[in-house]
Amino acid sequence: MATSHGTATDIAPDRTGVGNELYDLITDFDVDPHIISLYFNEPFYAKILRGLTKVCTQEIPTAGVLAKDGDIKMWYNPGFMSGLTERQVRGLLKHEAMHLALFHTTVRRLTPHNVHNWAADLAINCNIPSDELPEGGLVPGQAFETLTETQKEKMSDKAQERYQRMSQFIANLKSGLSTEEYFAKLMQDEQMKQDMEDQEKGKGQPGELGEPGEAGGPMDDHGGWDDMTDQEKDLIDGKVKQIVKDAVKECDKSGQWGSVPASVQADIRKSLSNEIPWQAVLKKFVGFTKRSTRTTTWNKINKKNPMLMPGARKKNTASIAVYIDQSGSVSSGELELLFGELQSLAKYTEFTTFHFDCTVDEDSETVWKKNRIQAPHRTRSGGTCFTSVAKHAEKNKKRFDGYLILTDGYASNPGISRMKRGWVITTQGATQDWMGGRDFIIKMKEPAESVV
Repeated sequence: MATSHGTATDIAPDRTGVGNELYDLITDFDVDPHIISLYFNEPFYAKILRGLTKVCTQEIPTAGVLAKDGDIKMWYNPGFMSGLTERQVRGLLKHEAMHLALFHTTVRRLTPHNVHNWAADLAINCNIPSDELPEGGLVPGQAFETLTETQKEKMSDKAQERYQRMSQFIANLKSGLSTEEYFAKLMQDEQMKQDMEDQEKGKGQPGELGEPGEAGGPMDDHGGWDDMTDQEKDLIDGKVKQIVKDAVKECDKSGQWGSVPASVQADIRKSLSNEIPWQAVLKKFVGFTKRSTRTTTWNKINKKNPMLMPGARKKNTASIAVYIDQSGSVSSGELELLFGELQSLAKYTEFTTFHFDCTVDEDSETVWKKNRIQAPHRTRSGGTCFTSVAKHAEKNKKRFDGYLILTDGYASNPGISRMKRGWVITTQGATQDWMGGRDFIIKMKEPAESVV
């Protein structure tokens, strides 16, 4: 496909059902003048978008930044874009730039991706004026637009009920949370997860939620990242980081960031620092805990040869126990952050949670796998004893490949563990001198440091 920066040559010349005047208006839409206009008031967003390849296409219904063919491209549907006001185009461009600046399309991408897209949009749209967002943009604390009679006629009763449930859920969300926090809240609500799945299946059907320009879902598309090899992902991640780093450097030098909030600026700088984020350490712990299982398979050489040949199939899996301190030192927000991160690692990992204070509450045992997160709750309120956790883990060493302890760290040394052990220290907690050695130490950061 041609990539001539948003000209009509990128679109198949199909004028069926479209008048010549309207067709020319749609296909002549050029996004570059709108990006240039951002330089006057929104230099950071403009600097992010300036180096991207612009692709004008009808292959996607709205717009989006996508990783494809070793490059970062901004794709946009001219029919969708030409239906927006100038302010809405500006808001959409700011929205797409922020996805890159916060690495939502690369290293911070979570699974399932449809839930991640909702969470990322909710986090970003908190920082964009509502009159700059296209109709249907997800904003926490704001219900969807009221359905018109025409829309109701096109929708089934079931679709209308789903629309109202989703609208109420979004309206009840608190503004200003991080992508990971919104992700955790969406994943914890089974009804919302089912509604999002149904909405995803219904895309493209008349009257279903998620149509371009209607409320009820993310207003942009992102893809390509999951189809790449690890080497290609590293290449794209490096390109995105360089784009963001150059934009930050220029804006800091001029002192002009436009409307980007100071908290978001700090979060972007933090993501570019050389400090290893606690999420990366957690991912490393889970990776080191995996075991490889081998099964024997038998395959025919070909249809004409009836003989069977032996083979082998390998699979990496892990079962990890997560012990949650009940002394009051672990907040619900920190628990949501941890579970949100573990969720993205749960494709081949089974997590089993236990509550503990002076003893381990075995009745609190909860097993969850991919796409299943339990809402935070408490069953104990006593002191803290790590020795009880160590004994419980050792007793169940045949069940688990390792264990994590979510705590503030204030308790006595439980001794050396023969199992893989990780300490997830809360934001207000502290690591102890006796921690270390073979253990992983994962110090969580303040939620305020990651606001989008």
